[in-house]
Amino acid sequence: MSRTASVTPASAETRSRTLPKGQQTKAAIVDAALRMAAQVGLEGLSIGSLAEAMGMSKSGVFAHFGSRDELQISVVREYYARFEAQVFQPAMMQPRGLPRVRALFEHWMRFTSAELDSGCIFISGAVEFDDRPGPVRDALAEAVGAWIDAMTRAVAQAGEQGHLLASADPRQISFEIHALILALHYEARFMRRPGSMERAVQGFHNILARHGA
Repeated sequence: MSRTASVTPASAETRSRTLPKGQQTKAAIVDAALRMAAQVGLEGLSIGSLAEAMGMSKSGVFAHFGSRDELQISVVREYYARFEAQVFQPAMMQPRGLPRVRALFEHWMRFTSAELDSGCIFISGAVEFDDRPGPVRDALAEAVGAWIDAMTRAVAQAGEQGHLLASADPRQISFEIHALILALHYEARFMRRPGSMERAVQGFHNILARHGA
């Protein structure tokens, strides 16, 4: 599995073995498709190339998805499930307020650092589908929106706990945090500029310092 995915090969394999055989095969196809999409993007996925990578027939792969759109949507949902498992769920163990906001950012940074070599499906997908209405774009927008909303709720709870100034705008703060991650991908992956991770962390500290009570 590529570094983009947030579940290790062993844990993904263990999870797959608990499913009925047909679902195990579909899960294996989605896992291979996720690794492929990390390299070529969602648009680079095809039933034919995936069948070749899996050593299956095109009809065998097609039987599990029915269309290329359904395959791409399955990849988006699996990517989000892994993102949620490694970033969101561990952070929910922290108390509401700044401890949870910090945990969300720290886990997000850890997830991001692991995918800088291969790329983020959410970012590449936004470029590929930003002007292409349809079910794949809807799935991408829903996943990204759900994550941004989760971060915004965590920031709002920090305000409710008295950890932020009364004037702090949760949506603005989550926007700035999201912007740090996007800038990190651009600076570290595309520009190959050293120190990008450190600047992103410093940017997060600056946001908290500016809005903290």
